[in-house]
Amino acid sequence: MAASKEASGRIHPVILSGGSGTRLWPLSRALHPKQLLPLLTERSLLQDAALRVADGGRFAPPIVVANDEHRFIVAEHLRLAGVAPRAIVLEPLGRNTAPAVCVAALLLLAQEKDPLMLVLPSDHAIAAVPSFLAAVDRAALAARQDRLVTFGVAADRPETGYGYIQVGAPIAGAEGACDVAAFVEKPDRERAQVYIAARDYCWNSGIFLFPAALFVEELERRHPATVAACRRAFEQATRDLDFLRLDRAAFAAAENTSVDYGVMEHTERAAVVPVDMGWSDVGTWDALWQVSGKDAAGNVAQGDVLIEDARNCYLRAEHGLVAALGIEDLVVVATADAVMVAPRNRTQDVKQIVARLERAGRSEAGAHPLVHRPWGTFRSIHSGERVQVKHIMVKPGAKLSLQMHHHRAEHWVVVQGTAKVVRGNEEIVLYEDQSTYIPLGTPHRLENPGKIPLHVIEVQSGSYLGEDDIVRFDDTYGRC
Repeated sequence: MAASKEASGRIHPVILSGGSGTRLWPLSRALHPKQLLPLLTERSLLQDAALRVADGGRFAPPIVVANDEHRFIVAEHLRLAGVAPRAIVLEPLGRNTAPAVCVAALLLLAQEKDPLMLVLPSDHAIAAVPSFLAAVDRAALAARQDRLVTFGVAADRPETGYGYIQVGAPIAGAEGACDVAAFVEKPDRERAQVYIAARDYCWNSGIFLFPAALFVEELERRHPATVAACRRAFEQATRDLDFLRLDRAAFAAAENTSVDYGVMEHTERAAVVPVDMGWSDVGTWDALWQVSGKDAAGNVAQGDVLIEDARNCYLRAEHGLVAALGIEDLVVVATADAVMVAPRNRTQDVKQIVARLERAGRSEAGAHPLVHRPWGTFRSIHSGERVQVKHIMVKPGAKLSLQMHHHRAEHWVVVQGTAKVVRGNEEIVLYEDQSTYIPLGTPHRLENPGKIPLHVIEVQSGSYLGEDDIVRFDDTYGRC
């Protein structure tokens, strides 16, 4: 990549969007994880994270590091939020946060002199944004003194799901920043109560600000093979539409390690900026209950929920009615294909349910019935022996790939909008209430040439109806 090596003076946000959020199942799924969900506002957590650092005077456009499978949804969420990223870097496989941050640092160092990078998880909530921005300014002062800064969140309860940081002596010339006296693993409740009483401990937020070159240097000191792998993955990366796709073989050689384990817990340059900013990692249903608005009985209700004599519950209906009677301290979440019920104090363990679903090969672990694609969405309405029915929505101006299937035929009925259909050597236009038939083995394509969403009911019939029975000949989105 060409490198001007000119310092902009602005801080470079790096938003990490590779997580799966298994503890928020059944709403969060592998193909549509929690950062892509509107859990607290009408926007997704990713959109809130990007807008938090949208101040062009203080911040440069963000770098977003995302899972390859989420690339089109991530790009669409940023577009809808009005955020134009500097880059969307695609991880071909998960390697935890240290390699992801290392690649972002290498990208910045190729184009910028002495950049400061602000590392942000995409799935956290921050209620007091002005307090957060003030803490960033304090952290930048320390980072410019060659310190690796983490943000320590004011701890207001003995939380056992977070790591802790013991705050050390103030740093001269960087008001509000302190040395890190110790990093502490997630404690049991008794130990957490000791930390709260000591008053010099705070929660480890997983948010960092540091010079990109210093981070790479410190990571390389303990994990030289990982930095070498990240360099190769970056140098051999390819452009794919608006994405930077890391080389898979090179990136696979990086160690699976976090920024904390890989660098912060071992460096002599660690610093902490304590801040009270209404932070939550939104890691569990109980954490979401903690930061949500409640009724007089302490209940959080989302969707079509009927409550009778319930207290301190989190009740969410994404599909159908949830009626709660005489319950206390429970979480009830209903989606179109699953209902999850758990005590609020056991929601850390929801990931065990997801693990069982994965071992059993259940589709509920990975995807919702409503599946997002770059061209729109589809929802499975019925699945039976040799037959499957889907509701397809194609966005205005979008089109599916030119494709064929070896094992199934398809019947399409237009229920709203206009469809342009390629069927073998034919090209036809269908309007509402019109239909067509795609024989097995016939190349075909569905396109929406109109200005409103196209809705189609698709009936598949054949010996095998899996999503992997597809041969693509041409695709706008580079999936051939």
